[in-house]
Amino acid sequence: MSYKVLITCPPMLKQIDSFYKVFEDLEMQVTTPNIIQTLSEDELIEIVPNHDAWIIGDDPATYSVFAAGKKGKLKAAVKWGIGTDNVDLDACNELNIPIKNTPGIFGKEVADLAMCYLLGLARSAFFIDREVRNGMWPKPTGMSLDKKIIGIVGLGDIGINIAKRAHAHDINIIGWDPYVKDIPSYVANNKNFPDGIEICDFIVFACALNQNNIHMLNKSTLTLLKPGVRIVNVSRGPLIDESALLEGLKNKIIHSAALDVYENEPLDSQSDILKYPNCILGSHNASNTFEAVQRASIETIKIIDKMLKYSK
Repeated sequence: MSYKVLITCPPMLKQIDSFYKVFEDLEMQVTTPNIIQTLSEDELIEIVPNHDAWIIGDDPATYSVFAAGKKGKLKAAVKWGIGTDNVDLDACNELNIPIKNTPGIFGKEVADLAMCYLLGLARSAFFIDREVRNGMWPKPTGMSLDKKIIGIVGLGDIGINIAKRAHAHDINIIGWDPYVKDIPSYVANNKNFPDGIEICDFIVFACALNQNNIHMLNKSTLTLLKPGVRIVNVSRGPLIDESALLEGLKNKIIHSAALDVYENEPLDSQSDILKYPNCILGSHNASNTFEAVQRASIETIKIIDKMLKYSK
């Protein structure tokens, strides 16, 4: 029996040639639409029902999409990667559609990029690069990392990997995570955000998004920040109220920011954040290394195979 599998995860699609043989050996046919970031809900409602399984990226995996899939062939779904905030898990439960994700698989890669951003903000490295390419020769004064303080929002796999890298730079570390128990001795867990935020030179967002932590950085927490703080977000865009971030940049409470994610993606070409050359702007790409995509994709295929065999 041959199963049809829909893939809407751009990093996996980019390396799809690596996985055709794996799918073929498992008697699976794959559909690989051309995607920049996501398909729309309407597109998904049309295409998902034609497939036995769906490997989900950051698409709007809503009740309507899953209901359409249930009326069709859909038997299983896997959220490629860690975050499931775009997936209506309650809908899957109600409609009896098995769904899983691949937790703990990108911690090192996302932490690497977070430190790249942190170092870039500390020394204005990305700004200097852009200016030199434009014929300028700027020499902005940077910030030494020794004994500075980083606040990490979320001390799971990604957060702890960021902490390990920050510790190697002799940065003092506090974090916020009400659930984690086992953390390194050099990390002070304040648990309740934003306790202690006023002493941070850097704040890095590395937690999952849920209904209780939307806009953790907002106009209220903005008033608590240490002047000159640098903000990094490698998690989910809605953790930050972008209007508050822009206000902080305008008033120079926030020195600069590095954002791999945004409230709306892709970033609008008219976004005011583009007016700030001291900021680093990414493309929701923190986990995208060749090795990580291979690892996550093979794990996802294994999960899909087990789920489809169980559904027989």
